[in-house]
Amino acid sequence: MRFYLLDDDRNVRTVLKLIIQERRLGEVCGSSGSAQEALEDLPYARPDVVVVDLLMPEMDGITFVKRARELGEDMAFVMLSQVSSKEMISQAYESGIEFYIQKPVNSVEVERVLQSVGEKLSMRRTIHKVQDLFSGAAMGAEPAAERPATVKLRSVLQKLGIIGELGSRDIIQLVEYLMDHGGALGEGTLTDLCGQLSANPKSVEQRVRRAAQAGLVNLAHLGLEDYSNEIFTEYASTLYNFEQVRREMDCIRGKGDKHGNVKIKAFLNALAAYCQD
Repeated sequence: MRFYLLDDDRNVRTVLKLIIQERRLGEVCGSSGSAQEALEDLPYARPDVVVVDLLMPEMDGITFVKRARELGEDMAFVMLSQVSSKEMISQAYESGIEFYIQKPVNSVEVERVLQSVGEKLSMRRTIHKVQDLFSGAAMGAEPAAERPATVKLRSVLQKLGIIGELGSRDIIQLVEYLMDHGGALGEGTLTDLCGQLSANPKSVEQRVRRAAQAGLVNLAHLGLEDYSNEIFTEYASTLYNFEQVRREMDCIRGKGDKHGNVKIKAFLNALAAYCQD
């Protein structure tokens, strides 16, 4: 199960993450203290379960759940709060949550609830898949095949260890756009390119930068473990600038205080060229 944590209290998010990790309930694919930021993250994080606080400064949890459900993603919601009002709890369930947990957080209760919600969600998805199979067979429908370049791109992002990053979906969309429109980002800016795919290009750009930087860090660690590693030798000087990868390696070893940098335009252009070969 993939979990997204939304609470304006950083300590609560930290405790929830530790419970999920230590009890091996799944992975935390994202977290935020801002409801609006979380709404932007959800389509990219693709969580199975969202744990959300009821009382937050810019948007309450009930409003958030209603807006998140409008995104059309298949997610379950668990709400946290110190509020004990039966009316508020009733409104929370009416908004579409699966369970309501009273604060302060109890690790045993959190584990039990998240396991139960995860099992319920898995069962619901299984039923939907069976229904879709019968529906598809009746209509003679066949799923659309992903084009070879995109399959290769996903493989590259997997090898870089960033397929699970929020920005990986953005990278795929941007590279596909480049391949469909000349194959490279020329004089235009990265913001302009992101604007072709989203009404909020700055958020897309930030996610892409974080994902690309994570890939560089992962490569640096691979190089430190085994300088002849196939993934390291293949991508350190093609998708990235080798000098910047080496700078990151030095930083990790404590031999330097500057991290390696990623030129995002060059990174996207290299991915587009690599996946079209």
